[in-house]
Amino acid sequence: RLGVCGCCGALRPRYKRLVDNIFPEDPEDGLVKTNMEKLTFYALSAPEKLDRIGAYLSERLIRDVGRHRYGYVCIAMEALDQLLMACHCQSINLFVESFLKMVAKLLESEKPNLQILGTNSFVKFANIEEDTPSYHRSYDFFVSRFSEMCHSSHDDTEIKTKIRMSGIKGLQGVVRKTVNDELQANIWDPQHMDKIVPSLLFNLQHIEEAESRSPSPLQAPEKEKENPAELAERCLRELLGRAAFGNIKNAIKPVLIHLDNHSLWEPKVFAIRCFKIIMYSIQPQHSHLVIQQLLSHLDANSRSAATVRAGIVEVLSEAAVIAATGSVGPTVLEMFNTLLRQLRLSIDYALTGSYDGAISLGTKIIKEHEERMFQEAVIKTIGSFASTLPTYQRSEVILFIMSKVPLPSLHHPMETGRTGENRNRLTQIMLLKSLLQVSTGFQCNNMMSALPSNFLDRLLSTALMEDAEIRLFVLEILISFIDRHGNRHKFSTISTLSDISVLKLKVDKCSRQDTVFMKKHSQQLYRHIYLSCKEESNIQKHYEALYGLLALISIELANEEVVVDLIRLVLAVQDVAQVNEENLPVYNRCALYALGAAYLNLISQLTTVPAFCQHIHEVIETRKKEAPYMLPEAVFVEKPRLSQNLDGVVIEFLFRQSKISEVLGGSGYNSDRLCLPYVPQLTDEDRLSKRKSIGETISLQVEVESRNSPEKEERVPAEEITYETLKKAIVDSVAVEEQERERRRQVVEKFQKAPFEEIAAHCGARASLLQSKLNQIFEITIRPPPSPSGTITAAYGQPQKHSIPVYEMKFPDLCVY
Repeated sequence: RLGVCGCCGALRPRYKRLVDNIFPEDPEDGLVKTNMEKLTFYALSAPEKLDRIGAYLSERLIRDVGRHRYGYVCIAMEALDQLLMACHCQSINLFVESFLKMVAKLLESEKPNLQILGTNSFVKFANIEEDTPSYHRSYDFFVSRFSEMCHSSHDDTEIKTKIRMSGIKGLQGVVRKTVNDELQANIWDPQHMDKIVPSLLFNLQHIEEAESRSPSPLQAPEKEKENPAELAERCLRELLGRAAFGNIKNAIKPVLIHLDNHSLWEPKVFAIRCFKIIMYSIQPQHSHLVIQQLLSHLDANSRSAATVRAGIVEVLSEAAVIAATGSVGPTVLEMFNTLLRQLRLSIDYALTGSYDGAISLGTKIIKEHEERMFQEAVIKTIGSFASTLPTYQRSEVILFIMSKVPLPSLHHPMETGRTGENRNRLTQIMLLKSLLQVSTGFQCNNMMSALPSNFLDRLLSTALMEDAEIRLFVLEILISFIDRHGNRHKFSTISTLSDISVLKLKVDKCSRQDTVFMKKHSQQLYRHIYLSCKEESNIQKHYEALYGLLALISIELANEEVVVDLIRLVLAVQDVAQVNEENLPVYNRCALYALGAAYLNLISQLTTVPAFCQHIHEVIETRKKEAPYMLPEAVFVEKPRLSQNLDGVVIEFLFRQSKISEVLGGSGYNSDRLCLPYVPQLTDEDRLSKRKSIGETISLQVEVESRNSPEKEERVPAEEITYETLKKAIVDSVAVEEQERERRRQVVEKFQKAPFEEIAAHCGARASLLQSKLNQIFEITIRPPPSPSGTITAAYGQPQKHSIPVYEMKFPDLCVY
């Protein structure tokens, strides 16, 4: 009976007859459309037959593939596609299983055309929204096969391109079909992401090869559409754009592994391009997850080559700048902490020459110049990311970096490295470089917020170090914070301009907050400027930075009191060059003279006091004629013109404090304060900074003027205070404080434990003693007030005042306390 049914077409099931009728005798004629319409109508009318139709079509397709009848294979796939597009009934799932089986058969074929045909059918299927869910459908085979097609290495370039593009389209179809369906297999599992993401990156990586081809102008648009790199980029963007919060890690990890395996960190171009695609594709609130992944990867590669770590840092820099426009979240300090830790590790690697701290057989020798490049990359990344942060976060970062700077202490000896360089010194330089990058362009209206006390104290303590490079960084950092109107570059060179209006300075009135800041910290700033001027190791850059700092303080933070103190400070610097107690070289002394001339020329024109300007101008003109080596135009040049003998400087070459105080006093400035020479004070910072000269050579001259006779110009002889007297004063003050603390403790203890009668008797005795003292004061009152009774007239007609003792007067009750 079965044989009869197989041979007699009329006895075959109707769905089989309808399926057979869509195939023409000659496959080149294509699908029979009228019969296809009948099959579609039948499938819609009898949806329970849809699964059998699919199974029969699948059977015919497998047979035709085996017999190499590829024309009929194409017709079968076209029929399946049309049935899929038309039918959305509940029985579609069984039909889909047959469909996917046929697609898998085509993809397993070695014929590129069949692979492309199967991929195109799968892509059409992926774009269909099914009405009923599927619980047991699996796409593992398709992910593996499409990923394999993405890596095609066919000999024919054109066929290879088509296969790769089909693989990318297939992966895109799998993502679209599964990414938003919770019932499907989780496409975000590592087993799938480890295949999909590297396949896309592989094609994205070969964009240079695609661009190197030069098609004809007529073929160019077609070639652009067939570019696997562009298609891979679109697919990657779509994949990342659909990633939820919990899936970002699984999507990013394969990217990092791919870049590691193919050594793509060192050129950096492709790695940066990949992460730009990632950062612009994911949702902004997920940006910090990518940053965390990069930071973890950097830590994991802390023993990799410096070029690899530098590449990761460069990528991190680009990604962080993009992430800052969205949401960085709690990653800010974590990022800076990781970068600073890597910076310290790099310093250790450069000093020891190996990753293990000791060189042995098999140890990878580190190239010091590569570590330097890595350190510069880290500093650049810190600066670029910090520049995108809001002011409050930037302030936190500044305090965070400053807290990491190792400060010298008498109790913590400095370590030395293999090359003789100091590990702490290198760390200080690198962190200060980072701090300079962060502070560049920092805008804060309130200097108290920009330079809080704890930060300023630590920063200025580094200004007292012997290392000239560290001191220069500190000066530049201060300049970056103080310059809020972009005037810094206008003072990059030291000069004595006759008209500073050409500089086009932006000057605002000193705010109340700035005034409070200067009242609190001005003496601290002046002291460090003064001590910095006395350094023998200063070069031209130091004097330029000092000039810029003085000028910016005068413009940004100056009121009348600050102007007076700055003039006193510069005159004290002139005295340093003249007296030369520090035995400074000739260049340093000439530089100090020139620095004073340039600043006084500037401040005189800012104050607009004619007599002051005239005095400064006269001294400068005299120097131009007879002592050009005391002006910046002759000192701060490539070949300075110096004098071999500075001991016989005549008074006409100097700015005189008496003359300046006279002319400024007539314009409302505090002439008394101007007359006082500036003298810095000794603080604990000098001992902590491990200076050799401070504490041994500084002698403070305290001048005390007599307040009872201000008319006299004679002053009390100065009291010389040496190191021993200071030490004794500190010890004595500590002893006095201990005695006072002990006395207070005894009083508190007495009132807590003594009986009430004893306390009452003690207080009564004190009250009696106080009353007796008051009576004595009243008795010796020499000018009592007039009596309420008024005056009486004496015998000679002269009025005579009658007074009574104060303690006998009767006061109203309201006056009694």
